[in-house]
Amino acid sequence: MAGGRGVRGPAPHTPGRVERGRADRLDARLRGRLPRAREKRGEATGPSPVDRRKTSSKHHPSSDGGGIPFHMITTAANVNDVTQTFALVDGIPPVAGRIGHPRKRPDALLSGKGYDSNPNRRELRKRGILPVISRKSERDIIGLGKLRYVVEQTFAQLHQFKRLAVRWERRLDLHNAFVSLACSLICWRQLNTHGQ
Repeated sequence: MAGGRGVRGPAPHTPGRVERGRADRLDARLRGRLPRAREKRGEATGPSPVDRRKTSSKHHPSSDGGGIPFHMITTAANVNDVTQTFALVDGIPPVAGRIGHPRKRPDALLSGKGYDSNPNRRELRKRGILPVISRKSERDIIGLGKLRYVVEQTFAQLHQFKRLAVRWERRLDLHNAFVSLACSLICWRQLNTHGQ
């Protein structure tokens, strides 16, 4: 506003041409500035299966029979579970216990119907791992629910840390650091419980 409540003339420096590939940050239809690319999202986020308007992430854990997490992968919520099978198996660290070399792979892999895939079953058998996976078109394997409860318990322990139940970090490396810290605390609690 100019003096006397009149409208002043145009600004001396009018905006120049927008560079190729970059959108203008102001929009006449919206009041204010447009959000930057990926400003409200982060790496490994996608449409939530529960609420498509929101983006979220999903955790894929691998754990032993006692519920101790070996490896955890964070992906977008819309990533199919079956695509993470070999990343989870290959991420299991060598486990010492018996005399000799540390074990590098499990005897069997128990998982839910989300990991059902005939090519994956064949590849697991080639690696010497027995796949115990329910088929999508059939009823669950009898007794598998009790064994799968261990992984569900790992999920519950992981999501007791409220920072992981809802993802707040845009950067995936920061989120994975919190996941690693939570897994370490879960292992420490289990060792303290069994040590007493």
